[in-house]
Amino acid sequence: MKVARNPKNIHQPVAPYVHQIEVTGPQRWLTLSGQIGMDEDGTIPEDPLAQMKLALENIRKNLESANMEIQDLTKITLYLVGDINADQRKQIINDFLGDHLPCMTLMYVVALAAPSIKVEIDAWACKDM
Repeated sequence: MKVARNPKNIHQPVAPYVHQIEVTGPQRWLTLSGQIGMDEDGTIPEDPLAQMKLALENIRKNLESANMEIQDLTKITLYLVGDINADQRKQIINDFLGDHLPCMTLMYVVALAAPSIKVEIDAWACKDM
């Protein structure tokens, strides 16, 4: 069972996430490597927002292949290079997550695996057996 909480003794989340998710009982865990904004034919768009959409879509496809859904995500970590419009970034994440609130971390980094990659997102998911 997964229980999401925002403890009352710390600040409210500053974006669409929760501070903690406690997992108890029998579950299946899925750990994803960092997903980048690359489509099936290997194309990486120049626009970092397009990369973010593709990276999230790749997470969704990974979840589907494991018989999981967006609601099974417990943690996502976003690694971003350069200035990415915060309002547009938040909208893309909100559109992807819907009303689901996983734990989330966002980091700006100097570089990722290749100069063309501006977004990488890793994720953890958990589904009750």
